[in-house]
Amino acid sequence: MTLAEARAIGSGYDLDVAAVRALSAGSVNSNFALESRAGQQFFLRVYEEQAEAGAAGELLMLHELATLGVPTAAPLGRRGGGYVGRHLGKPVGVYQWMDGEILCFGRVTPDVAMRLGRALAQVHGCTSALSGVPEGRFGMTGLLARLDRVDRVDASYHEDTELIRRRLIHYCAKASAASLPEGLIHGDLFRDNVLWGSAPAGQKELVALLDFESASRGAFVYDVMVCVHAWCYGSAFDLSLVRGLLEGYREVRPFERGEIEALADQGALAALRFATTRLTDFSLRAAPGEAPGRDYRRFLARLEALEGGILDPIIKEGMP
Repeated sequence: MTLAEARAIGSGYDLDVAAVRALSAGSVNSNFALESRAGQQFFLRVYEEQAEAGAAGELLMLHELATLGVPTAAPLGRRGGGYVGRHLGKPVGVYQWMDGEILCFGRVTPDVAMRLGRALAQVHGCTSALSGVPEGRFGMTGLLARLDRVDRVDASYHEDTELIRRRLIHYCAKASAASLPEGLIHGDLFRDNVLWGSAPAGQKELVALLDFESASRGAFVYDVMVCVHAWCYGSAFDLSLVRGLLEGYREVRPFERGEIEALADQGALAALRFATTRLTDFSLRAAPGEAPGRDYRRFLARLEALEGGILDPIIKEGMP
């Protein structure tokens, strides 16, 4: 993006842009840092795949979440109303810049996991106050279509796609028979989507939850297990981190008994979802002889651990 293009976008938000810098973060959208002549920084996102209606819904939701006290980057409003700008025919959002750091797995502690659990429960608790909650893009039909595409493109993955397909059908059938509380879920709250700052006594303070592009209506406990996968697994599940995350969540929003009973099944669904999208978004796109940026087999390992009952003792701790 040129400075002239950034200035044209910024003018719609009453920003006098003096500099623009491309950011490497993000695998789908194009992201930039803007600096105004007054020395303020802002974050600009070009939505490369999402249509304007989807981008507008996400930006409105972020405005409402920030108003409700959720730690997130609030979007700037445009001079003529709304939040969506345009760049080369694609929707654009401009956000407040949030200072903070992304934690590597080695720096995730039970206290960090507990703080994350509290923040996630806060997001879930905002559902009834939002103007709307979008439907999800990663239901069983879409995931099965992705697996079919993998089989058409590269038959070498067939053994794993067949495993994922069978288990996906199995766990989706179990989930459809359950009646779980649902509402707004983030759906993709991995470590690179959370910013942290320093808190007293050397602890970490959660600064912002980022990237709500995959946010949708779903079972709250599914979102919890996405975070368990993302924050509590290195080469294996760290049970102290799992316990901290679940305890933090319960402080803000206690689980219903049915949710506790569904934790492992919902965790299996989450593992299958990310195994599938890692296949299509990374394995199929890797150059010949090049390792994919993210390995889907790590989620199959999580699935195997869950099905082996690794989290059962912690799940039983939460039973009323």
